[in-house]
Amino acid sequence: MKKLWIILAAVALMVSQTFAQKQTFAEGQFKQWAETPPMGWNSWDCYGPTVTETEVKANADYMASKLKRFGWKYIVVDIRWFIENDKAGGYNQTDARYVMDEYGRYQPAVNRFPSAANGQGFKPIADYIHNKGLKFGIHIMRGIPKLAVEKKLPIKGANGITADQISSTELLCTWLKDNLTVADKPGAQEYYNSIFNLYASWGVDFVKVDDLSRPYHTSEIEMIRKAIDQCGRPIVLSTSPGETPIEDAEHVRNHANMWRMVDDVWDTWPHITHLMEVCQKWFPFIAPGTWPDCDMIPLGRIAIRGERGKDRMTRLTQDEQYTLITLFTIFRSPLMFGGDLPSNDAFTSSLLTNKEVLKMHREGSNVRPLLYKDGKLIITSHNAKEKCLYLAMFNTNNNPCEVSISLKDLGLSGNNIKCTDLWTKKILSTITESISLTLRPHASVLYKVKL
Repeated sequence: MKKLWIILAAVALMVSQTFAQKQTFAEGQFKQWAETPPMGWNSWDCYGPTVTETEVKANADYMASKLKRFGWKYIVVDIRWFIENDKAGGYNQTDARYVMDEYGRYQPAVNRFPSAANGQGFKPIADYIHNKGLKFGIHIMRGIPKLAVEKKLPIKGANGITADQISSTELLCTWLKDNLTVADKPGAQEYYNSIFNLYASWGVDFVKVDDLSRPYHTSEIEMIRKAIDQCGRPIVLSTSPGETPIEDAEHVRNHANMWRMVDDVWDTWPHITHLMEVCQKWFPFIAPGTWPDCDMIPLGRIAIRGERGKDRMTRLTQDEQYTLITLFTIFRSPLMFGGDLPSNDAFTSSLLTNKEVLKMHREGSNVRPLLYKDGKLIITSHNAKEKCLYLAMFNTNNNPCEVSISLKDLGLSGNNIKCTDLWTKKILSTITESISLTLRPHASVLYKVKL
């Protein structure tokens, strides 16, 4: 009898596990998975398509020990982790050695990620990162591997349908030739289901899907949304790159947790000013669970083996770095740091660990621009819990410039207004009718105004 009970218990466990694997999430439930903007590290800016397991773990170790308590939690392996012989400063599209399984699903290259041996995939790395209280993410390209199509590999769960039967040569990625488009045909949804079921089994918490937004691939975005919702694991979805069309704003906010507004942002001032311009149309779409994305943060040590330029500390000046972080945080963009974390200097670390600035980023609401003219930008947000207003003022000109805003335009009045600079901690002494100051070229200020 005891053996019978053991057998019945084992059967019950198997049934419950099967049910758990097949559970689906309700429509729109994904918005609960990123109620505040995701914060983490991405390997692209410093390692391009060549990052290794050792480097991923080193950045995870740093985040766990120095940044986790400030809200940073995602470790994301960016592009082409399935190539054994990729190169820095671009991509190997001549004789790339792809790694994939019998169903045409990419697998981590074992020479770069040794723990993936014996078919374990990214699960050992994900376990390592989870054990540190962090979350793990990966980058993928839209579409199905061209090699899987050439070999006519079967689609897992698609009743004999093969890769060549769901592929299309329309709307191919113009800058990377690894994949073909997934056409809306029988077996297409099963393909996307199969790869996200694989990622769920690895313990992936975040997936950045590239070549989705420009042009905007409605059909594949919808397939990806369904695939995540059926995989049984809450996986945050980031679409990339920009510029996401504003006319698709409602669609993207109902299918993704974050979406890129611009192409890659690098460490030059024109990239920052272009981002400020594009932000103007996205303010109305900042909402819990769905975030317009300013792209990765190109600060600290970047381009160790990256796409652009040589190994360097960011080329942005300190004023420009303050401006970048101030813009990202008051706008409530996801924060994905692009530099090599163990290489951070004290100044870079200070930008990532300011509790008051990160509190604004986490709890701000009603984010809106009050001025965008003549190289001046003013943005405000509110914090109902703190009963305060946040005020960011920017000078994008190449010369010093006075930037001013009246208390009336801020919706304020009275003589007891306390205004604190969140970066310097200095308190403005006298405020009567306006907040006005002269800013250096490319400089900014960020104030917390107590109501």
